[in-house]
Amino acid sequence: MKEKLQKFGRALSAMVMPNIAVFIAWGIITSLFIADGWFPNETLAALVEPMNKYLLPILIGYTGGKNVYGQRGATVGAIMTMGVLVGAPIPMFIGAMVAGPLGAYLIKKLDELLKNHTPQGFEMLVNNFSAGILGFVLAVIGCLAINPACLFLNDILKAGVQFFVDNSLLPFVSIIVEPAKVLFLNNAINHGIFSPIGMQEVLEQGKSIFFLLEANPGPGLGILLAYSFFGKGSAKASAPGAAIIHFVGGIHEIYFPYILMNPLLLLAVIGGGASGIFVNVLFNSGLNAPASPGSIIAILGMCNQSSYIGVILSVIVATAVTMFIASVILKASKNTDDNLEEAQTQVKNMKNIDEKEKAIQYNQLRKIVFACDAGMGSSAMGAALLTKKLKAAGIDIEVPHYAINDIPKDTEVVVTHTSLVGRVKDGLPNVVVFPITNFMGGNEYDEIVEKLK
Repeated sequence: MKEKLQKFGRALSAMVMPNIAVFIAWGIITSLFIADGWFPNETLAALVEPMNKYLLPILIGYTGGKNVYGQRGATVGAIMTMGVLVGAPIPMFIGAMVAGPLGAYLIKKLDELLKNHTPQGFEMLVNNFSAGILGFVLAVIGCLAINPACLFLNDILKAGVQFFVDNSLLPFVSIIVEPAKVLFLNNAINHGIFSPIGMQEVLEQGKSIFFLLEANPGPGLGILLAYSFFGKGSAKASAPGAAIIHFVGGIHEIYFPYILMNPLLLLAVIGGGASGIFVNVLFNSGLNAPASPGSIIAILGMCNQSSYIGVILSVIVATAVTMFIASVILKASKNTDDNLEEAQTQVKNMKNIDEKEKAIQYNQLRKIVFACDAGMGSSAMGAALLTKKLKAAGIDIEVPHYAINDIPKDTEVVVTHTSLVGRVKDGLPNVVVFPITNFMGGNEYDEIVEKLK
């Protein structure tokens, strides 16, 4: 179930993550030039609505189609997405997430059907007209069928969201959000669910609290500070460095293993997350656009000019509450072996040694892939750390980083977090996987280097 949720979440976030730069550009334009922005400008503010209503959904549909079936999938997915957008009074992010992959899937099936029935020399003609005619049909279907269905779904979601807001229940969302994040669903939740709702709110209200429900770095910082003072072994030693990377770098995945070592700490992040949301509700604070990565720098950069006090207080309160609860749990813990080395040893004892590992000629290996859910934050950091250790050992091996779904098929060795091993094996059953529990490095990276030596 966890792997299925991760795959679904990855499919959602994979449509948004490659286009984060566009969201940021839109957020900056919104912050500066709308009527209540820093530098109101009616001419430049005219960029806001077309970007939100057309550019962003089309890019999401295009990317979703490309993820399913390459360039042809992207093209047909974008055509169908345009059909969904026409006449809609709101940004159709949900419609784009449906239309892009659906259009790509249908052109893929049509290509498979026509492949053995296309006369030699007519391939280009058939390819262009099949995609064009299917695109025409799907644009019409998108406009007449998917558009109303998505508007209906949007009304249901909006009613549900309004129920939480009207009844001051928004802090309770942390009961779902914080555990889901630890299962590496953070990008899916933030960019697949909250960002589309938030973008619609920005057009209506100029800001949105939904950009802060998952992105608040306070709960993660509280966990890492608690480990810094009350942890044991290498968990205590590595926590301060992890706190800086998490808070300033915005790589939230770095604190997940610390919670997985002691699942009771979920109570701490739920309490901290709920407290942070409560403060934002109290101060009516919000961001102008998604903060990605979830760094304090990105959050303050996207902060609405009327919300700085509320947003900063929400981070401080979330950190303090999480740290207090986590400190109590860590001090009360009877587990004297509460450290990363023990967690790593347990993982090694539980996993089966892949027989293919024995057959790999490590002296001929020229590439090790570091993979994570999105292929950006934690994997980029891990790849950099492993590369540094390899160079120090005099080993010339490239360590690129990828999203799990994008790992090249010719890959022999993959490094990833233990909770993501199953997904790597689903796509590449014969690859050798080095599972790690701590993105900060330590013994696990050293063991990989020693094996390569």
